[in-house]
This record gives sequence, C-alpha cells and structure tokens, in this order.
Amino acid sequence: MENNIYKTPLAGRYASEEMNYIWSSDKKYSTWRKLWIALAKTEQELGIDITDEQIHEMEENVDNIDYDIVAKREAECRHDVMAHVYEFGIKCPKAKPIIHLGATSCYVTDNTDVILMSEALEIIKKKLIVVIRNLREFAMNNKNVTCLGYTHFQPAQLTTVGKRATLWLQDLLEDLEELEFVQSHMKLLGCKGTTGTQESFMKLFKDEEKVNKIDASIAEKMGFSNVFKVSGQTYTRKLDSRVLNVLSSIAQSASKFANDMRLLQHEKELEEPFEKGQIGSSAMAYKRNPMRSERINSLSRHVMVLANDPAITTATQWLERTLDDSANKRICIPESFLAVDAILILYANISSGIVVYKNVIKTNMMQELPFMGTEEILMNAVLKGGDRQELHEKIRVYSMEAGKEVKEFGRPNDLVDRIAADETFGLSKEEILQILNPDHLCGRAPKQVEEFVLSAVDPILEKYKDLANDVEIKVNV
Repeated sequence: MENNIYKTPLAGRYASEEMNYIWSSDKKYSTWRKLWIALAKTEQELGIDITDEQIHEMEENVDNIDYDIVAKREAECRHDVMAHVYEFGIKCPKAKPIIHLGATSCYVTDNTDVILMSEALEIIKKKLIVVIRNLREFAMNNKNVTCLGYTHFQPAQLTTVGKRATLWLQDLLEDLEELEFVQSHMKLLGCKGTTGTQESFMKLFKDEEKVNKIDASIAEKMGFSNVFKVSGQTYTRKLDSRVLNVLSSIAQSASKFANDMRLLQHEKELEEPFEKGQIGSSAMAYKRNPMRSERINSLSRHVMVLANDPAITTATQWLERTLDDSANKRICIPESFLAVDAILILYANISSGIVVYKNVIKTNMMQELPFMGTEEILMNAVLKGGDRQELHEKIRVYSMEAGKEVKEFGRPNDLVDRIAADETFGLSKEEILQILNPDHLCGRAPKQVEEFVLSAVDPILEKYKDLANDVEIKVNV
C-alpha cells in the first residue's frame, strides 16, 4: 500500500468489500468489455460480418487488463475509452477491427454507470432490510417499556421505547419504497450514437428495422429490460439525480435515528453497543461516547450534500451533451454509495445491540410523571364533584410551584403531595398515584407497535426473507 498519496477513507476505512468492488477499476473496465461483446454479438446477429472466433477471443480476455498499457496509451491520446479499446485490441488481435464498431464512448461509460448503480442499489437494499429486521425486533421487545415522550426535547406525554422505534422503522420503509421504485425504472442508454440519432448504425446496416432492434438486444444481453427511448449522446442525468436522492433519503433517516440515539444516550436511557476494549476518550477514561451514531451523522451529512451534484449537473447539461458531467460523476456517485453502505453497516450494528436502561427510563419518567398526568387527575377530581375551572387553575399554580422546587432548588417533584393536601380535589395520595400509573398514560402505543409491525413491516420482511441472509455486517475502525 502506498502511504504518500491520498486515499478516500470511504473505501479504505468505512465501506464494505462488496461495495468497494462495485466501484473498482476491475469491475468498471470488465463491464466495458462485456458491453463491447454484447454489441459485437448484436451486430453479428443483425448481419455484420463478425465471427464466433472474434467474439470468443473477446470473452476470453474480459478480465485480462494490462493497466500499464492503458495508462501509457491514455497519456498519449488523452482519452480513457480509446486507451482501453487500444489495450483490448492488443489482447484480441482477431477482434481488434470490430471492437467498439459504431459506438461512441458513452456507449460503454454510460451503460456501465447504470449497471454499477443497479448492482450497488441491490447491496444497499439488502443492508436496509437487515436494519429493518433489527428494528422490528427491538420495537416488539420494547413495545411495553413506557418512557417519556419528548417534543422540542422537553418532556411530553408518555410513549414507549418500542413505539419510538416504529418512527425510525417507518422512515426506512419509505426509503425502501422509493428505492424499489427507482430500481424498477433503471434504464440502459443503449447504443444511439453521437447525438442519439443512431446515424452511424444507419450507415452500417442501411436498414432501419435492424437498427431499431439494437438497443433491446444489447439490454437483454446485459440483463436489462428497459432502455431510454430517446437520448442525446448520454442518458438523461436525471437518472443520477434520482438515484442519489434515494441515497440521500436513506442518509436522512439514518441521521435522524443517530441523533435520537445520541440524545437518549445523554439521558442514559439507551446506549449503542460498547465493546469490552473500546476507548471512549483519550483523556476521560470513564466516557462511553456514541461514536458510531456520530459517524452516521457525519457520513450522512456528506451524502446529503453530494445529492446536490447530479441535480446541478442535470440542470446545466447543454443540448445533446457536454463533458462537464464526467469528472463530477466519477466522484459523487461512487462516494454516495460507499458512504451509504458505511452508514447502513453502522446502523445495522447499533440496531442489533441497543442497550435499554429500564431503571433510568423509569426514574426520568417518574420525575416528570405528575405533570404528565394532570389531565387525568383533573378528570377524576371532577367526577368526584369538583369544579373543573377551579381545579384547573389550582393544578396550574401547583405545577408552577412544583416546577420551581425542581428547577431552582433541585428538590423532588412534589406536585402529588400538593394536590393530595388540597381537599377540594377529593383525592388521596394513593388514589393519585394509581391514576398516575405509567401504563395507563401511554395511549395505544403498545398496540400501535403490534399493528404497525404486523401490517407494514412483516410483509416486507417476508417479501425479502432470503435477501439479507448473506449480508455480513462488519464495522471497520
């Protein structure tokens, strides 16, 4: 390994081997060669004089790439595709005359980009399913663990730990739905020539019916059923924008989860996995920092920013094509996939081992519970003959006084004692504490978890029950 040049940490530090391979030179350039073979076979089928021997020679050399020859030739001709045509021709002397016949550079570059994005989306989908599966188990296991809800990060009505997890799950289901839609609409460019008119093939075949069959034939050979009906020299860059928007959406969902984990870890209610030998801080040995959640936030920010690149590129392409997209695409598309791959690895790791501190959750909840149950107390007091308006004002005053005890003096919340001491409420302390039973104050939260999992999550997991079984989740340093 060379240590005197920059290497993106997305590849070397965060993303998986399988995602790294998708965006490797070997994968990219062997796909170029497969596209040249598909073109040659199609042209042969439509009547061009191309022999089986030529095609076989190309097939034998799909992975036989001499990068030194390519680099030397590209330095001379300043054209990466022609450098590879040259090197492939050296390896395939019989096929040399027909390699890239009738095609433009975008035939291999654009079609390869679509193929690589399609394969990378499948990897992302597998890991997304793993996270959904993990959160499903977490939600069900904690559906009855009552806890404080928060609005504005201020204590609000009670919910359950499992119900909160369904909010994370719902975001991911929305992402999956969007990903499936984009996958189902992935289209190859086909082989349409310099301005998309297929003029070179009209000269080659002199038969419009044959030329009209080229795109579908190539697509079928490359495993695709859809091809853009029209194009300039390139496919519309809206496809790149659409794909990266999906990745950005996943990053948004993951970052929301990671923020929630960081907040709840601060409250000591939940905690991400912390390994035996893990160091939280170089200076403060006691610390257990939420570093994986923080890394999700960091990587997600990068993905959300990168999604702007193809949007701007789409908006600024000139007429049938310009080349100001090329350098940008080489960076933003692979980096977005590598980053989301890394994000989902982290998300899967955290979601498989979230630690729930039930006693802390209960302590935090009980500190705020008298405030949460004031409406219940009021209704019960009214049923015993009290005046609602009078009692409401008293509860308001007592709540302010109890809050002052907590905030200014650091003393326990004494709202229950204040209400019990007021005879107009007609409630004993024991009755008030019974009213304030947390399990009676979280609405339908436990049932909502069950209904959501049964109706929305389980059908997805059943649909993809075999997809995620071979996913290895390994968090790098």
